[in-house]
Amino acid sequence: MKRLTILAIVLACFATLCLGRSRTRIAPQMIIQLTDPSLEGTVSLEEALAKRRSVRQFSSEPVKRSQISQLAWAGQGITEPQRGLRTAPSAGAIYPIELLFATQEGLFVYRPADHSLLQTGNQDIRNMLAAAASMDESVAGAGCDIIVAGSVRKLTDQYKDNARRYMHMEAGHIAQNIQLQAVCLDLGSVTVGGFDSKEVRKVCRLRRDLEPLYIICVGYPAGQGTTETADGQAGAAGKKAALIIGSQNFRDEELFETKRVLDAALVQTVIASTRTGMIQGVLGNVAEATIPLNRLNVDDYDAIIFIGGPGAAEYANNPTVMNMVREMVRKGKVLGAIGVAPTILANANVLAGIRATSFLSERDRLIQAGAIYTVFPVERERSIITATGPDAAVQFGRAITEALAGR
Repeated sequence: MKRLTILAIVLACFATLCLGRSRTRIAPQMIIQLTDPSLEGTVSLEEALAKRRSVRQFSSEPVKRSQISQLAWAGQGITEPQRGLRTAPSAGAIYPIELLFATQEGLFVYRPADHSLLQTGNQDIRNMLAAAASMDESVAGAGCDIIVAGSVRKLTDQYKDNARRYMHMEAGHIAQNIQLQAVCLDLGSVTVGGFDSKEVRKVCRLRRDLEPLYIICVGYPAGQGTTETADGQAGAAGKKAALIIGSQNFRDEELFETKRVLDAALVQTVIASTRTGMIQGVLGNVAEATIPLNRLNVDDYDAIIFIGGPGAAEYANNPTVMNMVREMVRKGKVLGAIGVAPTILANANVLAGIRATSFLSERDRLIQAGAIYTVFPVERERSIITATGPDAAVQFGRAITEALAGR
């Protein structure tokens, strides 16, 4: 009997410990109470309809929480608390749609009942969303990506074969509301319907009963923004940047996507390499290098950016490049590297104590050089900007633009 009593006590203690441990694994979810939506505006419905256009390129300015509050309310906000009716009609007032907001702060689910956001992840997933979507630059570049997800199961019992049709109709109502509200907030937007549903579901960690129906990209149109200069380029216009590629086999997206963002910000860009002329990338695209590397003068440029790809290996221990990198750091100029190219900075011994990232194959070299390695797509510390690879190219370009603008 005594043995049984002791055994029972041991088991009870073990169970208590196990329960305690399981509880600690559940991280508390942050809830953001949104500001009350404005019910009066300065733009008429007719003006909003006339001004609504698809905007595919966005400035680097983030969307404010007050604007997210208004967008969320426009899509799913409660307009009659007594019956729980919302801004968009729903068959049988069942409301099978959920709105998720992906921003630089993480991923949030909108809760109409108390007009709040529930954070479900603190990682910026916009680049991962972009990789799963057809309009990747718009998705990666938008200040906010709104994922419209629906549960057809909620409608099936009542509407049988018509359930999916009614769900899609409701998603359309919501998307139109959000886009018209964006116009009223001086924001641009574009709807994206071409994406890999399985990948989007995975990236957003959607419940099993939810399927993604829309991605709505929202942000300030390129050339606009409340904190930017008169020409809308956040102070980067007129700055000069040199993009350095290998004499062969550069990574196409890392060059062209980064350059596209810089060109949109009116940054003057040139391409440099150990040889001039037409150079082919890994994917077969061709770029023209107009500046020979040995004639590249640091004083002539505000930023020097190393593009990855197998060809970047020729710069890993190039004395001219090592001196150039160190001089850029000494002078406080913007220095960027993407993909495998951050190893060039590591070999120049400028990453000690610096938060940096790269293509995974280069992680150990960066750590050996004293870098604080992270898994984030882009890292910026002081004037040094690093990125993981092709999927992060747009965000990398935006970070360079912001650095050139002094932001």
